[in-house]
Amino acid sequence: MVDGSIVRVHQHGAAKKQQNDEAMGLSRGGLSTKIHVAVDALGNPVRLLLTAGQTSEYTQAEALVAGFALGYILADKGYDSDRFVAAITASQGIPVIHSKKNRKTPALDKTHYKERNLVERLFQKLKHFRRVATRYERLARNYLAMFCLVSTVIWLN
Repeated sequence: MVDGSIVRVHQHGAAKKQQNDEAMGLSRGGLSTKIHVAVDALGNPVRLLLTAGQTSEYTQAEALVAGFALGYILADKGYDSDRFVAAITASQGIPVIHSKKNRKTPALDKTHYKERNLVERLFQKLKHFRRVATRYERLARNYLAMFCLVSTVIWLN
């Protein structure tokens, strides 16, 4: 299962002007960071990626599932692209992705798609931690390290 969520950047966590690649994106609401997570069947995080807040989800989709033995890959509409579906089927996986309106042949296994709530529940668990819910770190590696620490706590519970 893969999904993404947006986290606001605190005003004191904003990168300096010479720091360009710190996974912070500017939108009308201010600075934000997007978290991309791959989750196993039990709802535990197995891979975390950070990008700027305005980055589309399907740009990181293949990187999230690369190297895993694929069974069913559950994702929302943000991951519905022909390239990602082809990559899943090429690795003997079965895509369970809610289709966008423009797809001519929508295919969705609703019984498996119901399990996607595990990803959303993981984001709720992650955002219970104040340092994760709002980004205070200037460097992306420090913020990713905080995510790894929180993910370890979730794995241990």
